[in-house]
Amino acid sequence: MLRRWILLSLQVLLSAGRDCLIAGDTCSSDETCSPRLRTLRQCVAGNGSMKLGPGARSQCANAVSALLSSPLYGCQCRRGMKKEKNCLSIYWSLHQSGIHGLNLVENYPYEAIEKGYDFVRLASITADSELGMTTVNRCLDAAKACNVDDVCQKLRTEYVSTCIKPSTKSGLCNRSRCNKALRRFFDRVPPEYTHELLFCPCSDMACSERRRQTIVPSCSYEGEDKPSCLSQMRICKADYVCRSRLAQFQYDCQPEEQSATGCKQGNYAACLIAYTGLIGSPITPNYVDNSTSSVSPWCSCSASGNLRDQCTEFLNYFTDNLCLRNALLTFGNGMDFTPTPTRLPRLSPVTDRGPQHTTVFVTMETEQNALSPAKPTQDSVKVRLWSDSTASFDTQQNSARAFAAASLPVWIFMFLSFLLSCDQ
Repeated sequence: MLRRWILLSLQVLLSAGRDCLIAGDTCSSDETCSPRLRTLRQCVAGNGSMKLGPGARSQCANAVSALLSSPLYGCQCRRGMKKEKNCLSIYWSLHQSGIHGLNLVENYPYEAIEKGYDFVRLASITADSELGMTTVNRCLDAAKACNVDDVCQKLRTEYVSTCIKPSTKSGLCNRSRCNKALRRFFDRVPPEYTHELLFCPCSDMACSERRRQTIVPSCSYEGEDKPSCLSQMRICKADYVCRSRLAQFQYDCQPEEQSATGCKQGNYAACLIAYTGLIGSPITPNYVDNSTSSVSPWCSCSASGNLRDQCTEFLNYFTDNLCLRNALLTFGNGMDFTPTPTRLPRLSPVTDRGPQHTTVFVTMETEQNALSPAKPTQDSVKVRLWSDSTASFDTQQNSARAFAAASLPVWIFMFLSFLLSCDQ
Protein backbone atom coordinates (compact mmCIF):
# COMPACT_ATOMS: atom_id res chain seq x y z
CA MET A 1 0.00 0.00 0.00
CA LEU A 2 2.75 2.46 1.01
CA ARG A 3 4.85 1.53 -2.01
CA ARG A 4 1.94 2.18 -4.37
CA TRP A 5 1.22 5.56 -2.74
CA ILE A 6 4.89 6.60 -2.98
CA LEU A 7 5.07 5.45 -6.60
CA LEU A 8 1.98 7.48 -7.53
CA SER A 9 3.41 10.55 -5.80
CA LEU A 10 6.70 10.28 -7.65
CA GLN A 11 4.93 9.65 -10.93
CA VAL A 12 2.86 12.82 -10.55
CA LEU A 13 5.94 14.82 -9.53
CA LEU A 14 7.98 13.66 -12.49
CA SER A 15 5.18 14.17 -15.01
CA ALA A 16 3.99 17.57 -13.76
CA GLY A 17 6.48 19.41 -15.93
CA ARG A 18 5.23 17.59 -19.02
CA ASP A 19 1.49 18.05 -18.37
CA CYS A 20 -0.15 19.85 -21.31
CA LEU A 21 -2.65 21.59 -19.01
CA ILE A 22 0.18 23.13 -16.99
CA ALA A 23 2.13 23.92 -20.15
CA GLY A 24 -0.97 25.56 -21.65
CA ASP A 25 -1.51 27.72 -18.55
CA THR A 26 2.16 28.73 -18.58
CA CYS A 27 1.97 29.70 -22.26
CA SER A 28 -1.31 31.61 -21.84
CA SER A 29 0.22 33.77 -19.09
CA ASP A 30 3.29 34.58 -21.17
CA GLU A 31 2.96 37.68 -23.36
CA THR A 32 5.15 36.15 -26.10
CA CYS A 33 3.71 32.63 -26.11
CA SER A 34 0.03 33.51 -25.67
CA PRO A 35 -0.60 35.25 -29.05
CA ARG A 36 1.17 32.45 -30.91
CA LEU A 37 -1.02 29.87 -29.17
CA ARG A 38 -4.14 31.84 -30.17
CA THR A 39 -2.91 31.92 -33.77
CA LEU A 40 -2.28 28.20 -33.73
CA ARG A 41 -5.77 27.46 -32.43
CA GLN A 42 -7.23 29.49 -35.27
CA CYS A 43 -5.06 27.52 -37.69
CA VAL A 44 -6.44 24.17 -36.57
CA ALA A 45 -10.06 25.39 -36.48
CA GLY A 46 -12.28 24.55 -39.42
CA ASN A 47 -12.36 28.10 -40.73
CA GLY A 48 -8.93 29.14 -39.47
CA SER A 49 -7.72 30.38 -42.85
CA MET A 50 -10.72 32.71 -43.20
CA LYS A 51 -10.10 34.22 -39.74
CA LEU A 52 -6.41 34.75 -40.41
CA GLY A 53 -6.88 36.08 -43.90
CA PRO A 54 -4.14 36.20 -46.60
CA GLY A 55 -0.87 34.56 -45.71
CA ALA A 56 -2.58 32.16 -43.30
CA ARG A 57 -0.27 29.28 -44.13
CA SER A 58 2.88 31.25 -43.33
CA GLN A 59 1.34 32.59 -40.11
CA CYS A 60 0.49 29.06 -39.02
CA ALA A 61 3.96 27.78 -39.89
CA ASN A 62 5.58 30.63 -37.96
CA ALA A 63 3.38 29.98 -34.92
CA VAL A 64 4.27 26.28 -34.94
CA SER A 65 7.99 27.01 -35.28
CA ALA A 66 7.89 29.47 -32.38
CA LEU A 67 5.91 27.10 -30.11
CA LEU A 68 8.30 24.22 -30.73
CA SER A 69 10.68 25.94 -28.30
CA SER A 70 7.94 26.57 -25.71
CA PRO A 71 6.82 24.35 -22.78
CA LEU A 72 4.01 23.10 -25.02
CA TYR A 73 6.39 21.05 -27.13
CA GLY A 74 6.84 17.61 -25.63
CA CYS A 75 3.94 17.97 -23.20
CA GLN A 76 1.77 14.91 -22.56
CA CYS A 77 -1.49 13.80 -20.97
CA ARG A 78 -2.52 10.91 -18.74
CA ARG A 79 -5.20 8.49 -19.81
CA GLY A 80 -8.36 8.96 -17.78
CA MET A 81 -7.11 12.18 -16.11
CA LYS A 82 -9.45 14.98 -15.15
CA LYS A 83 -9.95 17.42 -18.03
CA GLU A 84 -8.47 14.85 -20.39
CA LYS A 85 -10.18 16.41 -23.41
CA ASN A 86 -8.79 19.85 -22.56
CA CYS A 87 -5.32 18.40 -22.18
CA LEU A 88 -5.57 16.55 -25.49
CA SER A 89 -6.87 19.60 -27.32
CA ILE A 90 -3.69 21.47 -26.31
CA TYR A 91 -1.52 18.58 -27.49
CA TRP A 92 -3.22 18.22 -30.88
CA SER A 93 -3.17 21.96 -31.47
CA LEU A 94 0.59 21.67 -31.81
CA HIS A 95 0.59 18.26 -33.49
CA GLN A 96 -2.01 18.67 -36.22
CA SER A 97 -1.03 16.49 -39.17
CA GLY A 98 -2.32 19.12 -41.60
CA ILE A 99 0.23 21.64 -40.37
CA HIS A 100 3.49 19.78 -40.32
CA GLY A 101 2.88 16.24 -41.52
CA LEU A 102 2.42 14.35 -38.26
CA ASN A 103 2.32 10.58 -38.63
CA LEU A 104 -0.08 9.17 -36.04
CA VAL A 105 1.85 5.91 -35.83
CA GLU A 106 4.91 7.78 -34.61
CA ASN A 107 3.26 10.13 -32.10
CA TYR A 108 0.61 10.03 -29.40
CA PRO A 109 -0.10 12.31 -26.44
CA TYR A 110 -0.12 9.84 -23.55
CA GLU A 111 2.73 9.12 -21.20
CA ALA A 112 4.59 6.00 -22.30
CA ILE A 113 4.02 2.71 -20.51
CA GLU A 114 7.41 2.09 -18.95
CA LYS A 115 6.59 -0.98 -16.87
CA GLY A 116 4.73 -4.21 -17.47
CA TYR A 117 2.37 -5.87 -15.03
CA ASP A 118 2.46 -6.19 -11.27
CA PHE A 119 3.45 -9.86 -11.40
CA VAL A 120 2.82 -10.39 -7.67
CA ARG A 121 -0.79 -9.32 -8.05
CA LEU A 122 -1.13 -11.14 -11.36
CA ALA A 123 0.21 -14.36 -9.86
CA SER A 124 -2.22 -14.14 -6.95
CA ILE A 125 -5.13 -13.89 -9.40
CA THR A 126 -4.03 -16.82 -11.56
CA ALA A 127 -2.50 -19.07 -8.86
CA ASP A 128 -5.48 -21.37 -8.43
CA SER A 129 -5.91 -21.84 -12.17
CA GLU A 130 -2.25 -22.60 -12.77
CA LEU A 131 -1.93 -25.06 -9.89
CA GLY A 132 -5.31 -26.67 -10.45
CA MET A 133 -6.23 -26.44 -6.76
CA THR A 134 -9.83 -25.30 -7.03
CA THR A 135 -10.66 -24.53 -10.65
CA VAL A 136 -9.11 -24.42 -14.10
CA ASN A 137 -11.17 -21.46 -15.31
CA ARG A 138 -9.07 -18.27 -15.19
CA CYS A 139 -12.03 -16.20 -16.39
CA LEU A 140 -14.00 -17.14 -13.27
CA ASP A 141 -10.94 -16.54 -11.10
CA ALA A 142 -10.60 -13.07 -12.64
CA ALA A 143 -14.22 -12.23 -11.81
CA LYS A 144 -13.72 -13.39 -8.22
CA ALA A 145 -10.49 -11.38 -7.89
CA CYS A 146 -12.25 -8.27 -9.22
CA ASN A 147 -15.01 -8.64 -6.65
CA VAL A 148 -12.43 -8.69 -3.84
CA ASP A 149 -10.81 -5.43 -5.01
CA ASP A 150 -12.86 -2.37 -4.02
CA VAL A 151 -12.12 -0.26 -7.10
CA CYS A 152 -12.54 -3.10 -9.59
CA GLN A 153 -15.77 -4.33 -8.02
CA LYS A 154 -17.30 -0.85 -7.77
CA LEU A 155 -16.51 0.23 -11.33
CA ARG A 156 -17.42 -3.15 -12.83
CA THR A 157 -20.80 -3.07 -11.10
CA GLU A 158 -21.22 0.47 -12.37
CA TYR A 159 -20.63 -0.31 -16.06
CA VAL A 160 -22.60 -3.57 -16.04
CA SER A 161 -25.65 -1.93 -14.47
CA THR A 162 -25.39 1.02 -16.88
CA CYS A 163 -24.99 -1.15 -19.99
CA ILE A 164 -27.85 -3.57 -19.25
CA LYS A 165 -30.31 -0.89 -18.15
CA PRO A 166 -32.96 -0.22 -20.84
CA SER A 167 -34.02 3.33 -21.65
CA THR A 168 -37.51 4.30 -20.54
CA LYS A 169 -38.27 5.77 -23.98
CA SER A 170 -36.79 3.37 -26.50
CA GLY A 171 -36.35 0.27 -24.36
CA LEU A 172 -32.75 0.07 -25.59
CA CYS A 173 -29.62 0.72 -23.57
CA ASN A 174 -27.96 4.11 -23.46
CA ARG A 175 -24.80 3.40 -25.48
CA SER A 176 -23.06 6.69 -24.71
CA ARG A 177 -23.45 6.18 -20.94
CA CYS A 178 -22.40 2.55 -21.29
CA ASN A 179 -19.25 3.55 -23.19
CA LYS A 180 -18.42 6.24 -20.64
CA ALA A 181 -18.71 3.72 -17.79
CA LEU A 182 -16.55 1.22 -19.71
CA ARG A 183 -13.83 3.84 -20.29
CA ARG A 184 -13.90 4.70 -16.60
CA PHE A 185 -13.45 1.02 -15.70
CA PHE A 186 -10.54 0.33 -18.06
CA ASP A 187 -8.83 3.66 -17.28
CA ARG A 188 -8.96 3.38 -13.49
CA VAL A 189 -8.71 -0.31 -12.67
CA PRO A 190 -5.19 -1.84 -12.73
CA PRO A 191 -4.54 -3.96 -15.84
CA GLU A 192 -3.80 -7.01 -13.69
CA TYR A 193 -7.58 -7.17 -13.12
CA THR A 194 -8.97 -5.81 -16.39
CA HIS A 195 -6.71 -7.93 -18.57
CA GLU A 196 -7.50 -11.13 -16.68
CA LEU A 197 -11.21 -10.43 -17.27
CA LEU A 198 -10.82 -9.56 -20.94
CA PHE A 199 -7.92 -11.75 -22.11
CA CYS A 200 -8.27 -14.87 -19.95
CA PRO A 201 -7.56 -18.09 -21.90
CA CYS A 202 -10.48 -20.34 -22.87
CA SER A 203 -10.60 -23.93 -24.05
CA ASP A 204 -14.35 -24.22 -24.69
CA MET A 205 -17.07 -22.14 -26.33
CA ALA A 206 -18.96 -21.46 -23.10
CA CYS A 207 -15.88 -19.82 -21.57
CA SER A 208 -15.17 -17.91 -24.80
CA GLU A 209 -18.73 -16.57 -24.84
CA ARG A 210 -18.42 -15.47 -21.24
CA ARG A 211 -15.20 -13.64 -22.13
CA ARG A 212 -16.82 -12.06 -25.20
CA GLN A 213 -19.64 -10.74 -23.02
CA THR A 214 -17.22 -8.92 -20.68
CA ILE A 215 -17.89 -5.51 -22.27
CA VAL A 216 -21.66 -6.14 -22.65
CA PRO A 217 -21.37 -6.12 -26.47
CA SER A 218 -25.14 -5.92 -27.06
CA CYS A 219 -24.91 -2.30 -25.86
CA SER A 220 -21.28 -1.22 -26.34
CA TYR A 221 -20.34 -3.05 -29.53
CA GLU A 222 -22.97 -4.58 -31.78
CA GLY A 223 -25.61 -2.94 -33.98
CA GLU A 224 -28.16 -3.91 -36.58
CA ASP A 225 -25.79 -3.30 -39.48
CA LYS A 226 -22.04 -2.88 -39.64
CA PRO A 227 -21.07 0.69 -40.60
CA SER A 228 -18.13 1.49 -42.84
CA CYS A 229 -14.79 1.36 -41.04
CA LEU A 230 -13.85 4.56 -42.86
CA SER A 231 -16.81 6.44 -41.40
CA GLN A 232 -16.00 5.11 -37.92
CA MET A 233 -12.40 6.25 -38.40
CA ARG A 234 -13.54 9.76 -39.35
CA ILE A 235 -15.78 9.92 -36.27
CA CYS A 236 -12.90 8.72 -34.11
CA LYS A 237 -10.37 11.21 -35.45
CA ALA A 238 -12.81 14.08 -34.93
CA ASP A 239 -12.84 13.27 -31.20
CA TYR A 240 -9.69 14.15 -29.23
CA VAL A 241 -9.95 11.16 -26.86
CA CYS A 242 -10.67 8.54 -29.52
CA ARG A 243 -8.03 9.97 -31.82
CA SER A 244 -5.44 9.79 -29.06
CA ARG A 245 -6.38 6.24 -28.07
CA LEU A 246 -6.14 5.13 -31.71
CA ALA A 247 -2.72 6.78 -32.06
CA GLN A 248 -1.50 5.00 -28.93
CA PHE A 249 -2.83 1.66 -30.21
CA GLN A 250 -1.21 2.10 -33.62
CA TYR A 251 2.11 2.91 -31.98
CA ASP A 252 2.26 0.34 -29.18
CA CYS A 253 0.76 -2.49 -31.26
CA GLN A 254 2.72 -1.73 -34.44
CA PRO A 255 3.75 -5.12 -35.91
CA GLU A 256 7.31 -5.94 -36.92
CA GLU A 257 8.05 -9.36 -38.40
CA GLN A 258 11.78 -9.12 -37.69
CA SER A 259 11.19 -8.42 -34.00
CA ALA A 260 11.46 -11.31 -31.52
CA THR A 261 8.07 -10.33 -30.10
CA GLY A 262 6.38 -9.44 -33.38
CA CYS A 263 6.02 -5.89 -32.02
CA LYS A 264 8.12 -2.95 -33.16
CA GLN A 265 8.11 -1.51 -29.62
CA GLY A 266 8.62 -4.96 -28.03
CA ASN A 267 6.15 -4.38 -25.18
CA TYR A 268 3.14 -6.71 -24.99
CA ALA A 269 1.78 -5.05 -21.84
CA ALA A 270 1.75 -1.62 -23.52
CA CYS A 271 -0.01 -3.09 -26.56
CA LEU A 272 -2.81 -4.62 -24.48
CA ILE A 273 -3.21 -1.44 -22.43
CA ALA A 274 -3.51 0.54 -25.67
CA TYR A 275 -6.07 -1.99 -26.95
CA THR A 276 -8.26 -1.60 -23.86
CA GLY A 277 -8.03 2.18 -24.29
CA LEU A 278 -10.19 1.84 -27.41
CA ILE A 279 -13.05 0.17 -25.53
CA GLY A 280 -15.91 2.62 -25.14
CA SER A 281 -14.94 4.54 -28.30
CA PRO A 282 -16.56 4.61 -31.80
CA ILE A 283 -14.07 1.88 -32.82
CA THR A 284 -14.53 -0.38 -29.79
CA PRO A 285 -12.93 -3.79 -30.52
CA ASN A 286 -14.19 -7.13 -29.21
CA TYR A 287 -14.05 -10.85 -29.92
CA VAL A 288 -15.90 -11.55 -33.16
CA ASP A 289 -17.31 -14.91 -32.00
CA ASN A 290 -17.01 -17.56 -29.30
CA SER A 291 -14.97 -20.08 -31.28
CA THR A 292 -11.73 -18.11 -31.82
CA SER A 293 -9.72 -15.32 -30.24
CA SER A 294 -10.07 -13.04 -33.28
CA VAL A 295 -10.88 -9.41 -32.45
CA SER A 296 -12.24 -6.57 -34.56
CA PRO A 297 -14.20 -3.34 -34.30
CA TRP A 298 -17.84 -3.51 -35.38
CA CYS A 299 -17.37 -2.23 -38.93
CA SER A 300 -16.85 -3.43 -42.49
CA CYS A 301 -14.87 -2.48 -45.61
CA SER A 302 -17.44 -3.90 -48.05
CA ALA A 303 -18.58 -0.47 -49.25
CA SER A 304 -15.27 1.41 -49.12
CA GLY A 305 -14.94 1.82 -52.91
CA ASN A 306 -11.68 3.39 -54.07
CA LEU A 307 -10.52 3.68 -50.46
CA ARG A 308 -10.66 -0.05 -49.83
CA ASP A 309 -6.89 -0.32 -49.28
CA GLN A 310 -7.00 2.40 -46.63
CA CYS A 311 -9.98 0.72 -44.98
CA THR A 312 -8.37 -2.72 -45.03
CA GLU A 313 -5.14 -1.35 -43.58
CA PHE A 314 -7.09 0.00 -40.61
CA LEU A 315 -9.09 -3.20 -40.11
CA ASN A 316 -5.99 -5.40 -40.39
CA TYR A 317 -4.51 -3.64 -37.37
CA PHE A 318 -7.02 -5.73 -35.43
CA THR A 319 -7.68 -8.81 -37.58
CA ASP A 320 -4.20 -9.51 -38.98
CA ASN A 321 -1.77 -7.94 -36.52
CA LEU A 322 1.14 -10.15 -35.47
CA CYS A 323 1.97 -7.95 -32.48
CA LEU A 324 -1.56 -7.88 -31.08
CA ARG A 325 -2.08 -11.59 -31.72
CA ASN A 326 1.16 -12.50 -29.92
CA ALA A 327 0.30 -10.19 -27.01
CA LEU A 328 -3.10 -11.83 -26.58
CA LEU A 329 -1.76 -15.38 -26.77
CA THR A 330 1.24 -14.67 -24.56
CA PHE A 331 -0.94 -13.18 -21.83
CA GLY A 332 -3.37 -16.09 -22.05
CA ASN A 333 -0.58 -18.66 -21.86
CA GLY A 334 0.99 -16.96 -18.85
CA MET A 335 4.37 -16.60 -20.57
CA ASP A 336 7.12 -14.02 -20.11
CA PHE A 337 6.10 -10.72 -21.73
CA THR A 338 9.41 -10.25 -23.55
CA PRO A 339 10.05 -13.69 -25.05
CA THR A 340 13.25 -14.63 -26.84
CA PRO A 341 12.95 -15.90 -30.43
CA THR A 342 13.00 -19.51 -29.20
CA ARG A 343 10.10 -18.83 -26.85
CA LEU A 344 7.66 -17.14 -29.18
CA PRO A 345 4.07 -18.35 -28.70
CA ARG A 346 2.72 -20.81 -31.22
CA LEU A 347 -0.24 -19.34 -33.06
CA SER A 348 -3.37 -21.43 -33.29
CA PRO A 349 -6.43 -20.87 -35.50
CA VAL A 350 -8.65 -22.21 -32.74
CA THR A 351 -9.41 -20.49 -29.44
CA ASP A 352 -6.37 -19.70 -27.29
CA ARG A 353 -5.73 -22.51 -24.85
CA GLY A 354 -3.97 -21.98 -21.56
CA PRO A 355 -1.73 -24.59 -19.92
CA GLN A 356 -3.48 -27.96 -20.08
CA HIS A 357 -3.92 -30.10 -16.98
CA THR A 358 -4.69 -33.80 -16.82
CA THR A 359 -6.85 -33.36 -13.72
CA VAL A 360 -9.91 -31.15 -14.11
CA PHE A 361 -11.60 -29.85 -10.98
CA VAL A 362 -15.25 -29.10 -11.68
CA THR A 363 -17.07 -26.55 -9.56
CA MET A 364 -20.75 -25.65 -9.66
CA GLU A 365 -19.90 -22.62 -11.84
CA THR A 366 -17.90 -24.59 -14.39
CA GLU A 367 -20.58 -27.26 -14.51
CA GLN A 368 -23.19 -24.60 -15.26
CA ASN A 369 -20.98 -23.27 -18.05
CA ALA A 370 -20.60 -26.71 -19.56
CA LEU A 371 -24.33 -27.40 -19.50
CA SER A 372 -25.35 -23.97 -20.75
CA PRO A 373 -25.71 -23.30 -24.51
CA ALA A 374 -22.66 -21.91 -26.33
CA LYS A 375 -24.43 -18.62 -26.95
CA PRO A 376 -26.83 -17.81 -24.09
CA THR A 377 -29.90 -15.65 -24.38
CA GLN A 378 -29.64 -11.92 -23.75
CA ASP A 379 -31.52 -12.22 -20.45
CA SER A 380 -29.21 -14.94 -19.14
CA VAL A 381 -26.16 -12.91 -20.13
CA LYS A 382 -27.48 -9.90 -18.19
CA VAL A 383 -28.19 -12.02 -15.13
CA ARG A 384 -24.71 -13.54 -15.25
CA LEU A 385 -22.97 -10.20 -15.76
CA TRP A 386 -24.88 -8.68 -12.87
CA SER A 387 -24.21 -11.61 -10.55
CA ASP A 388 -20.51 -11.48 -11.39
CA SER A 389 -20.26 -7.84 -10.36
CA THR A 390 -22.11 -7.60 -7.02
CA ALA A 391 -22.19 -4.29 -4.99
CA SER A 392 -15.16 2.47 -1.47
CA PHE A 393 -13.65 3.99 -4.27
CA ASP A 394 -9.89 3.94 -3.82
CA THR A 395 -8.65 7.45 -2.93
CA GLN A 396 -4.95 6.72 -3.31
CA GLN A 397 -4.58 8.59 -6.59
CA ASN A 398 -6.29 11.69 -5.18
CA SER A 399 -4.09 11.56 -2.08
CA ALA A 400 -0.99 11.18 -4.23
CA ARG A 401 -1.90 14.18 -6.40
CA ALA A 402 -2.63 16.31 -3.33
CA PHE A 403 0.71 15.28 -1.87
CA ALA A 404 2.58 15.98 -5.11
CA ALA A 405 0.88 19.33 -5.58
CA ALA A 406 2.43 20.65 -2.38
CA SER A 407 5.73 22.48 -2.57
CA LEU A 408 8.15 19.71 -1.63
CA PRO A 409 11.74 20.35 -0.55
CA VAL A 410 14.39 18.49 -2.50
CA TRP A 411 15.30 16.30 0.50
CA ILE A 412 11.73 14.93 0.68
CA PHE A 413 11.86 14.00 -2.98
CA MET A 414 15.19 12.26 -2.42
CA PHE A 415 13.79 10.45 0.62
CA LEU A 416 10.83 9.16 -1.39
CA SER A 417 13.20 7.94 -4.07
CA PHE A 418 15.26 6.14 -1.42
CA LEU A 419 12.17 4.45 0.06
CA LEU A 420 11.09 3.33 -3.38
CA SER A 421 14.52 1.85 -4.19
CA CYS A 422 14.61 0.00 -0.86
CA ASP A 423 11.19 -1.52 -1.55
CA GLN A 424 12.33 -3.01 -4.87
